[in-house]
Amino acid sequence: QVQLVESGGGLVQAGASLRLSCAASGRTFSSYAMGWFRQAPGKEREFVARINWSGRITYYADSVKGRFTIFRDNGKKTVYLQMDNLKSEDTAVYYCALSARYPSGSDLESQYEYWGQGTQVTVSS
Repeated sequence: QVQLVESGGGLVQAGASLRLSCAASGRTFSSYAMGWFRQAPGKEREFVARINWSGRITYYADSVKGRFTIFRDNGKKTVYLQMDNLKSEDTAVYYCALSARYPSGSDLESQYEYWGQGTQVTVSS
């Protein structure tokens, strides 16, 4: 089993930065891809970013490309999402997820087996 715990959310003004963290426990973290997803009120959960097991390959949703950075520290079993130049449309609950089957991760929720409980990010304009 894997447990994922997100932290770092909060209320910020547009243009500010936040760094989300996702700490994993219970399984070999360094072998697996990680992803970040988000769900805004009244909307479906959507892909934000993903990173392969080594950290060398990353992908981003077009809406966050150039503003968000995903990276990981396998020694600390933690994946991060650095969010810069935040916009009101980034307001959502952010979830991290682990994919045990796909070494590069996926944009699809269904290809992640383990999820965190989410952390709220609110950006005021």
